[in-house]
Amino acid sequence: MTAPVIALRGVRRTYPGTPPVHALHPADLVVHGGEYVAVVGPSGSGKSTLLHLLGLLDAPTEGVYELAGRDVADLPDADRTTLRGSAIGFVFQAFHLLAHRTATENVELAMLYNRTPRARRAGLAREALDRVGLAHRLDALPTTMSGGERQRVAVARALVNRPRLLLCDEPTGNLDTATTRTVLDLFGALHADGLTIVMITHDPLVAARAGRVVEISDGRLRERVP
Repeated sequence: MTAPVIALRGVRRTYPGTPPVHALHPADLVVHGGEYVAVVGPSGSGKSTLLHLLGLLDAPTEGVYELAGRDVADLPDADRTTLRGSAIGFVFQAFHLLAHRTATENVELAMLYNRTPRARRAGLAREALDRVGLAHRLDALPTTMSGGERQRVAVARALVNRPRLLLCDEPTGNLDTATTRTVLDLFGALHADGLTIVMITHDPLVAARAGRVVEISDGRLRERVP
């Protein structure tokens, strides 16, 4: 079995208040390289909190988080930002594309903060877009694209820095059924190429595409028993 990309040990997240909000109770989770894991749960269950912790967008209140063998729970903000840009790719429900930038330019934006030389960015962006089947839409604006095409641009942007981990937050939530199947086929192909994927979803049909399902409810994480 490959080495863990994610290893959580007793990770908890509590937000201060009166009373404090226990968004994630102490959790253990190991995701090995090349796994495709779905995290499922209803609205308010703690999925977003878990995603923010895994994506280094937030820090745990306590516990150990190792990303590709490195303890990242207490990293300074600057180091977290650098590591996040190089090791993690994000795909969100809302695409988050700039409307007046081409597909290539939107993908290039992911390389601004990881010191990729300017002269190489366009070529790498085109390669990433070709990988997701959009070699014919390099100069298209998001406003002229279908929802599925926009999400594939977002996937290309997430892939362009060759991350160790792809985090997906309800990536099919804005797509129709047929387009959802197309995008899920893309994730399946990326997984087959060896990419480690963690998919946050409330949709059982989306979760069924993963090789492993973890459930979260009221901030408590547990493995789904087959």
